[in-house]
Amino acid sequence: MTLKAYLDNIQAKTGKTPDDFRALAQKKGLVKTGDLLAWLQADFGLGRGHAMAIVHVLQISSAPQVSRPDAITAHFAGKKAAWLKPYAALLKKVEAFGPDVSVAPTNTYLSLLRGKKKFAVLEPATPERFDVGLKLKGLPPAGRLEASGAWNSMVTHRVRVENPKQFNAELLAWLRQAYEAA
Repeated sequence: MTLKAYLDNIQAKTGKTPDDFRALAQKKGLVKTGDLLAWLQADFGLGRGHAMAIVHVLQISSAPQVSRPDAITAHFAGKKAAWLKPYAALLKKVEAFGPDVSVAPTNTYLSLLRGKKKFAVLEPATPERFDVGLKLKGLPPAGRLEASGAWNSMVTHRVRVENPKQFNAELLAWLRQAYEAA
C-alpha cells in the first residue's frame, strides 16, 4: 500500500488530513515518535501502520530542509574532504557530456543523472577510497570494472578509486558509455 493510500484511508476513517493532525499534535506539544503513536492509536483508533504513516508525514514536514549544495558537501565531511576537489574536477568533465547532466544527492551517495535517468553513482566511501558505480548493462566486468554485486543494486558495475589520479580517461570513458546508454 502506498503512503497516499494510507493517508486516504486515514482521512476516510477520521475525517482528518495530515495538516489537521499536525495542528493537533502541535497544540498538544507532541513531537516524539512514541508519544505521537500512542496518541494516534488511543484518540483516533489507528493501527500501528496507519499511525506510523502519520508520524512519518509529520516528521518529514518538520525536518530541516537542506540545500542541494549542502547535501552534496555533506558527503565530503571530515576526513573524506580530500575527495572534494577530485570529485569537482571529475564532475566538470562529466558535465561536458551534455546539458542534461545533474547531481542528485541521497543519504549515502551522489546520483549522476541524464535528465531523470540515473547512469552512475559516486560515493566517497572512506578517506582512502572513492567508489564509482556505473549502469553498463551487458558489459562484462574486467580489471578495475568489477560487478557491483551487493554494494549497490542501482548500478551494474563498480570502480574502486584509491587515488585521485585514477579519475582517468578509462573511468571517464565508462562514465560516458553509461551516460550515452541512459
